Amino acid sequence: MPVKTTLAILTFIGLILLPRVAPALRNYESFDPQNVRAVVDLPVPKLKDQGENDPARLAEARVNLLESRAPAHLSDPQRALDHFYESLLKGATTHILHYGDSPTTGDLITADARAMLQKEFGDGGSGFVLIARPWAWYNHRGVEMEASSWKIDIAGIATTKDGMHGLGGVSFFGTPGATAEWRLRSSHPDTIEAAYLSQPGGGSFTMDADGQELGAVDTAATAKAPGYASFKIPRGATKFTLRVKQGTVRLYGAEFLKGAGVMYSSLGINGANVTLLSRSFNERHWATELRHYKPDLVIVNYGTNESGFAQFVDKTWAPEMKEVVRRIRAALPETSILLMSPMDRGERTTGGEIETVPELPHLVDIESQVAHDTGAAFFNTYEAMGGAGTMGRWYAAEPRLVGADFIHPMPAGAKIVGELLYNALRDGYNQYKLRQLKATSTTAALEEK
Repeated sequence: MPVKTTLAILTFIGLILLPRVAPALRNYESFDPQNVRAVVDLPVPKLKDQGENDPARLAEARVNLLESRAPAHLSDPQRALDHFYESLLKGATTHILHYGDSPTTGDLITADARAMLQKEFGDGGSGFVLIARPWAWYNHRGVEMEASSWKIDIAGIATTKDGMHGLGGVSFFGTPGATAEWRLRSSHPDTIEAAYLSQPGGGSFTMDADGQELGAVDTAATAKAPGYASFKIPRGATKFTLRVKQGTVRLYGAEFLKGAGVMYSSLGINGANVTLLSRSFNERHWATELRHYKPDLVIVNYGTNESGFAQFVDKTWAPEMKEVVRRIRAALPETSILLMSPMDRGERTTGGEIETVPELPHLVDIESQVAHDTGAAFFNTYEAMGGAGTMGRWYAAEPRLVGADFIHPMPAGAKIVGELLYNALRDGYNQYKLRQLKATSTTAALEEK
């Protein structure tokens, strides 16, 4: 074997195996000889000429595959996602906020991405859940909800014009008799945190777990500001009930936390478009909320509802999306931002065919450019799922993957999109680990000289 080739192979082996002998580099491990498939789901080709178990060739093949597999349809030339990847690598709590429209409202796409991320990186908790169902189809997988006697005000169509709608964009006004109940089907969190608005004349509420009162909260304050009340959860408790005790309270939701792992909050508003975040949310209030929840990744996932309006797409879409990125970055300078394009959207032509609405590809191109201009990452959902005509193919599939409106995915279709997003983020993470391992190994080698 040529000398240069031998040296290259030995270098690869050193990079791959160094974390296994240096405990300080354990988090950078990207190859386990005993469990290859756990790292990344790529087959290693058999090496008949050199022997299937040749460690040098096996390590070289693995590195080459890791380096050559770019995240599919995920563009991140400015490495905007490095903060998110770093959080995953550290192994503490990684919080994702996913803003979107109606599919996100039903926890479609997000639930599948959440499940896969938590399977690989640990379950950090169920994330943020609203007080009650603003829409009959509002859902958070793994959480059963019951509520009564709330007045509900939704950002974008709110009668309350202060724009203070909490993290999830919905305010819930309640007086004595109003209750909210959450029952967790599988997760066992350590803490529940209720989010509310502190305000002059605010009332009070209590929180209990399996019938045991955890505490009472007074929401009265001299000025309007976000408020939070955290309660430790008794071991094994699965049913949590919030009750308005006196006066009038304005609540937003509850967050269930478990500690280390991924916590993925699905924050959908039915019928929403990008102006929800750029205009309907009070900027100062939203910034305070974002800083409190400290997300490592914010996903902005709009465009379906806008794609039916050509003038909006041409003139308004880009400036509004840039304003959203500006607001998030002003509140969270270090946080990763991912612009996620809408899925395909179909319409039936006069000839009976189901085709992509004309403005959607243009909107996706504009969003890609906005991501480039603002330094955000971009995931092209539209192309990842198949591009033009996908909803026509999905509607003809057996079983169907999209509903008769050619917009809203069925659960099986949503799972496909969730997997596409997860796979892109996973591949990006693996490449990040490889970059970090190389940089760390190089630094260590220089320090030894």
